Amino acid sequence: MLPHLALLSALVALAAAHPGGHKHDDQTVLQGAPESLWFRQYNRLPGDGGTQADAVFSGITTFGRLPYKNCLSDPTAQYDIAFIGAPFDTGTSYRPGARFGPSGIRQGSRRLNLYGGYNVPLSVNPFNSWATVIDCGDIPVTSYDNTYALKQIEEGHYNLLSRPPSTNAYKPGPARGGKTLPRIITLGGDHTITLPLLRSINKAYGPISVIHFDSHLDTWKPKVFGGSPSDVAAVNHGTYFWHAAQEGLLSNHSNIHGGIRTTLSGPSDYENDGYCGFEIVEAREVDTIGTQGIIKRILDRVGTKNPVYLSIDIDTLDPAFAPATGTPETGGWSTRELRTILRGLEDLNLVAADIVEVAPAYDTNAEHTTMAAADVLYEVMSIMVKKGPLSDMVGKK
Repeated sequence: MLPHLALLSALVALAAAHPGGHKHDDQTVLQGAPESLWFRQYNRLPGDGGTQADAVFSGITTFGRLPYKNCLSDPTAQYDIAFIGAPFDTGTSYRPGARFGPSGIRQGSRRLNLYGGYNVPLSVNPFNSWATVIDCGDIPVTSYDNTYALKQIEEGHYNLLSRPPSTNAYKPGPARGGKTLPRIITLGGDHTITLPLLRSINKAYGPISVIHFDSHLDTWKPKVFGGSPSDVAAVNHGTYFWHAAQEGLLSNHSNIHGGIRTTLSGPSDYENDGYCGFEIVEAREVDTIGTQGIIKRILDRVGTKNPVYLSIDIDTLDPAFAPATGTPETGGWSTRELRTILRGLEDLNLVAADIVEVAPAYDTNAEHTTMAAADVLYEVMSIMVKKGPLSDMVGKK
């Protein structure tokens, strides 16, 4: 008998056994409704342990319906991969609204493990694996003081990053002091948040190789935005990599942009980008070298042995696929192309990642952008799980 028919039969039998229910103040109270009426006992959804309501649109919204813990207030929370939101958008130069990105991305992720969560191209199920994966909620971020907000993001991220992971916590790893740390995936927020995130990463790993998917360089000198290096306003979503390079947060010449197609203040912008340690893959190159050529360019530049940070601006995608972003640029990649490129990076040692510039207020009613962002992070999460614990990096040549 099919499970739902068995449940119906059980309810009919229950009603027959208690035809009138229990009388109290002239009201009928139903007796003993089975737990299976609300929770799927015969085929639990991966990741929820049968504790959430069966329907995908029920329950508290976490990324991919992952278990939730308020990790910043619970120092005992353990994980191998943690999602954390950074709802900040006061570093935006054009359209604000990315402070709502974390909640929007979670909304777009609700059906990711609806059918079990198995990633067919990567042959892995990130929701049902060796890894403990949870959603840690958001870092509380003020919208009235950018300097303080960036400090909040840095310290909140490092609070989670510096804990022992659930798996192989005391085995040698790639972090400073030979430690093994968990992986953190951050939901932005505008792209300014990558600066405090890299500051946190630097505490744990030292200078790091960065793969940056974006339509803009984000290495502009502060003067391009009308400020000086000492101005608070000079730290924004177009200058944070300039500051990161000045602070020594980036590895020397093993960083790369992908998807670039912006206008420039002049050719010197490319020269400055080189000084910051980046190589550039233009968005239009997908038409000549294809996704496999782009993957090769990235792997050749970054290498497969060292720790890597991945930062993804949703405006890498063409506005046809992701209209809800702060500074849209036409001529971008399709969602399929970006996901294919990401899968090609499965051999990299990704230690942390972010996705930024999702501004749900500009999305379509069909939630194109938030779903695309969630699917992109699904690929990132899958790569991390397939690669195994970061302790596995040690000793490999």
